[in-house]
Amino acid sequence: PRASPGTPVDAYELAIDLVDEPVTIGLLANGFPDSVAFLDQLEKALSVHAPLARFERYDKGNASTVVSDEMLGEIVAECRAVVAAYGH
Repeated sequence: PRASPGTPVDAYELAIDLVDEPVTIGLLANGFPDSVAFLDQLEKALSVHAPLARFERYDKGNASTVVSDEMLGEIVAECRAVVAAYGH
């Protein structure tokens, strides 16, 4: 059985142009196994839809910690968008 959504669906629009202008996208692995491998595949897929995108890679290395202030500063300084991913 299926029910109608209980809340209205809001359309999602990107705040940045991924097609017509260069953009740097950060890919942040959280340290779980396969998080880096997942982001490898995600980068390949995103590259098809955002051919001008450049990707910066980050890896916390330890899933039980938060992103360090230093790494967060790097991400903010270098990227217009970030995808955080976790493995399993």
